[in-house]
Amino acid sequence: MEGYMLEVSNLEVVYDDVVLVLRGVSLQVPEGRIVALLGANGAGKTTLLRAISGLLDVHEGEVTKGSITLDGTPIHELPPEKIVAAGVKQALEGRRIFSEFTVEENLRVGAHTDPSVMKPNMERVYDLFPVLRDRRKATAGYLSGGEQTMLSMGRALMSNPKYLLLDEPSLGLAPQLVDQIRDLIIEINQQGVTVLLVEQNAAMALGVAEHGYVMETGKVVMDKPAAELLEDDDVKEFYLGLADEGHAKSFRDVKHYKRRKRWLS
Repeated sequence: MEGYMLEVSNLEVVYDDVVLVLRGVSLQVPEGRIVALLGANGAGKTTLLRAISGLLDVHEGEVTKGSITLDGTPIHELPPEKIVAAGVKQALEGRRIFSEFTVEENLRVGAHTDPSVMKPNMERVYDLFPVLRDRRKATAGYLSGGEQTMLSMGRALMSNPKYLLLDEPSLGLAPQLVDQIRDLIIEINQQGVTVLLVEQNAAMALGVAEHGYVMETGKVVMDKPAAELLEDDDVKEFYLGLADEGHAKSFRDVKHYKRRKRWLS
């Protein structure tokens, strides 16, 4: 293996012993980088993150083939708390904060695996997200959508992860807030945290990532440097909503495309 990385190799995941959701997925997230994972709803992105985080059991899923390694050490059979202790943390889709807790109580939960890092990591999170410092005593359920996204990201950072898995952090946010989240992802990465960014917002994800993967129906169908994916005709049409001429397509046109994607031919 060259360098340190989070690596998924030929992974298959089955739900309820019958539903094959991931079909031989492989990807690499080298240390220090931002890697984007694109795909429509149902492509298997969240299942992949659950497999990496050790959360499949909660959803009646299991890895039936392949492996997940962290810096060369297998982690796919470890319980979630061991995976967090090894340096991998996920900010879940839909934010999944504790609505009745205060902002600060939510952050404290994020450091439960190592209370010794509570104080310095709390300051780090507040420096990254000043709005959370301002609202640290506020009940989390009353935060705006953007603030809740920041709280979810901040809570994940409280365990001092080496690898941060972000599941749809821009979901449901206004464009201005998406830009703010994008800038925060860059800043978090510059602080030394490796990021696997799962997004439907391809423009934002590929704008910050160095490399990107595209998933469909449980398989990786494209794997290229992010700059090349931004210029790919299929990515432009099906993920950026642009026709060959560079003009925006309607949602109806994108959902009922006349030609097949090259990877489905």
